[in-house]
Amino acid sequence: MICRTAFFTALALLAGIGGPALAQDLDKVTFGTNWLAQAEHGGFYQAVADGTYKKYGLDVTIRQGGPQAANRNLLIAGQIDFYMGGTLGAFDAVKQGVPLVTVAAIFQKDPQVLMAHPDQGVDSFADLAKLPTIFMGKEGFITYFSWMKANYDGFSDEQFKPYQFNPAPFIADPKSAQQGFVTSEPFEVERQAGWAPKVFLLADQGYAPYATTIETQTKMVAEHPDVVQRFVDASIEGWYNYLYGDHAAADALIKQDNPEMSDDQMAFSLAKMKEYGIVVSGAAEDKGIGCMTDQRYKDFFDTMTKIGVVDPSLDYKTAYTLQFVCKGVGKDLAKS
Repeated sequence: MICRTAFFTALALLAGIGGPALAQDLDKVTFGTNWLAQAEHGGFYQAVADGTYKKYGLDVTIRQGGPQAANRNLLIAGQIDFYMGGTLGAFDAVKQGVPLVTVAAIFQKDPQVLMAHPDQGVDSFADLAKLPTIFMGKEGFITYFSWMKANYDGFSDEQFKPYQFNPAPFIADPKSAQQGFVTSEPFEVERQAGWAPKVFLLADQGYAPYATTIETQTKMVAEHPDVVQRFVDASIEGWYNYLYGDHAAADALIKQDNPEMSDDQMAFSLAKMKEYGIVVSGAAEDKGIGCMTDQRYKDFFDTMTKIGVVDPSLDYKTAYTLQFVCKGVGKDLAKS
């Protein structure tokens, strides 16, 4: 929970003091991720490792998620201050009357992909409909697969088989496809099978939620907007530095939290985030990492209501605020 000394921090900033604020002047906040530490969380770890959060007057603890974690519930209960969420989760919070709000979207593109074997004539996303089996989770079946069935010919419920977070069934069945993240599962498939799968990023096919968003309580936005703004700005700078600068210290912190994470996996993930424009694309190219737009939310809301995933009466605009983003923060840190 936040420990506020913002008055003293503000005085220090107004006085033009360079470098990190004194420890006793820092606002203590906790950020909960939605999975075990990985390169896809790299910008947040970067801002811890290189002192960016401290520069903004924050003492940030990252609480990693995972199979047994309940970080979103901790946010709802006020036990942590920020959480790594997503667009559909934000819509669901509105539906449930939970007072949460999205204040930034680090990933312009959801990294969700479908993979196929390289030698089965699957040359386009539409070709996946030819396959008798698609391994996916129940959430994917309800959300993006509903979108696929509504927008492409040939997809049917009979293709669904549960994905158990093990690529072995997919590797063994050449007539199958499997869900994954562009930053993760393709690496593991190639490591185990010795061949690179065909990869189709759903975001590039038109399925366009934001991902790796920053959520907080509406109370935090109302009562402590300065803390929210500083956390958002520092996180954005952390992401620019992770993508374009020296990220070794951040990677070390990631491996400290998740010892099973390898250097090769993290290097693959970082390369794919850049290659596919996961973080820097769309509105983020012009207005900076984290940027969100009303039109993007409206378009995705309309898409989800048309296929019955979201109730059309939902007041989706209360799920987010543009107050803290699209200000070009950190753009000078970007490098080719």
